[in-house]
Amino acid sequence: MRHPLVIGNWKLNGSKKFIDTFIAGLCHNLYGIEGCKVVIAPPMVYLDQAKKAMYNSTLLLGAQNVDMHHLGAFTGEISVSMLKDIGVKYVIIGHSERRSLHLEDDQVVAKKFFALKNTDLIPVLCIGETAAEKMAGKTKTICARQIDVILQLHGANVFQNTVIAYEPIWAIGTGCAATSEQIQTIHKFIRDHIAQKDSKVADQLIIQYGGSVTKNNAAEIFSQPDIDGVLVGSSSLRLDSFIEIIKLISTRKHKI
Repeated sequence: MRHPLVIGNWKLNGSKKFIDTFIAGLCHNLYGIEGCKVVIAPPMVYLDQAKKAMYNSTLLLGAQNVDMHHLGAFTGEISVSMLKDIGVKYVIIGHSERRSLHLEDDQVVAKKFFALKNTDLIPVLCIGETAAEKMAGKTKTICARQIDVILQLHGANVFQNTVIAYEPIWAIGTGCAATSEQIQTIHKFIRDHIAQKDSKVADQLIIQYGGSVTKNNAAEIFSQPDIDGVLVGSSSLRLDSFIEIIKLISTRKHKI
């Protein structure tokens, strides 16, 4: 059964004080809320602190990135085994900011994906199109390409216990979220695309939306049948907003 999933991507934000205060407040306000998994992905340097702050709660720990290598002379990187050792469960890969600012292409993302799949860490594979690609009518083509680099090598079965996050680049940090109907169209396309290889895997695949998600649009977004949750950016840094988003989504019924 697919379950509601909310991930807060804190990007390059936070401090030791913020971590302790925010997570304490989040745990307090989410006590008793069921039916929705909540993941926090702080900057790498705060992962261990965040894990300790989450102790004895239902919160799960996420990481914003990982290296494709398992060990060796790769200064500044962090491996899958290191993340697992800290207690990370979900790992965001392929985010548009990594693709554009750090020049990570589909092949690099795929290598990170397979590194994660060799453990019990869950990849959160981000895909999405630019504004120019959207205007050119290439949204589905771009999304299919970013999936196929993995799908064609290892088949649909590799998408078990995986999250795909559709994040149209033109909506990230702009305040211009896609409409729920637009998101549903692409999410259904993603699910159908994988279903061509394996319908059972596609039916259970969790597909999130990310891009200017707020407490004002979260419920409408999640109301669509193929939208299983949200990957939240700036709103996940505001405790009241993030809690409201989680509560709105947790009241929705499980899908499939």
